[in-house]
Amino acid sequence: MTFSDIFKSSFLENVSAVSVLDMALALVLAFGLGVFIFLVYKKTYMGLMYSASFGVTLIALTMITTLVILAVTSNVVLSLGMVGALSIVRFRTAIKEPLDIAFLFWSIAAGIVLAAGMIPLAVIGSVLIGLILLVFVNRKSHADPYILVLSCDGPESEERANDLLKDSTRIFRVKSKTVRAGEIELTVDVRLKNGDTGFVNALSTLPGVRSAALVSYNGEYAG
Repeated sequence: MTFSDIFKSSFLENVSAVSVLDMALALVLAFGLGVFIFLVYKKTYMGLMYSASFGVTLIALTMITTLVILAVTSNVVLSLGMVGALSIVRFRTAIKEPLDIAFLFWSIAAGIVLAAGMIPLAVIGSVLIGLILLVFVNRKSHADPYILVLSCDGPESEERANDLLKDSTRIFRVKSKTVRAGEIELTVDVRLKNGDTGFVNALSTLPGVRSAALVSYNGEYAG
């Protein structure tokens, strides 16, 4: 191998496989879409503990995916090696919210489509997905489920509480009932009327009612 052959190596030829302008444009757009995805995630998050690191991960994932796809589309041999290298990667972090999976796939898909040169599809598609998530995830409804934990001292106070619930709530269903000596504890699934929680105050003043606690929950329920 001569000195000139070294500079004709395939490694040095790959330096110019993707132009600097293409790289800069793709990464800047990927950053912009990543920030948009992050803002939508932050706006629509409904969990108990918001993770700022996950939001930043969405931005980084969009840019990293764009970087990888730019490399893969410029070299067929590299694409085969990349598939083998990425196949050994394992992620152990548990996804706590099902919607987080959608945001992860959204970031990856945006990076892939953007790096493939389909800029209008990446931008318009991301905007439409973001608007749909903002509309449906942030939709507020007075039919949101609540759990009422009620403690009474006997059947008479339980009957009075049931009558008040029948008049003050849209729907209520007894989920569980625990009877002890001198105490009856009820767990009731409740749907409010116009979001009014004042009936809890009225319940606590009923004779024989020891305590009344209303808790909102986001679990699956049968409507």
